[in-house]
Amino acid sequence: MVEIIAAVAGASISVAAMGAAGANRRNEEARNAVVRLTAAVEHIATQLEQMHTDMKEAQRETYGRLNTVEQRVSKLEARPPSC
Repeated sequence: MVEIIAAVAGASISVAAMGAAGANRRNEEARNAVVRLTAAVEHIATQLEQMHTDMKEAQRETYGRLNTVEQRVSKLEARPPSC
């Protein structure tokens, strides 16, 4: 009878240890996934900031050129027509 109780207790301890090891492995995998996703989000945020800066610079250049063209057109419109 003692042998049966000892076998059941040993099996229970083994099952509990295997369950704990599996849970620990899943937690580690989840932690690694969170780290990878966090790094990816930070990289995307950096790329978006760079793209935003580039777009602002391009917009400044475009509006600067548009302003120059507008000034030239205004000068041409202000001149009296030559016959």
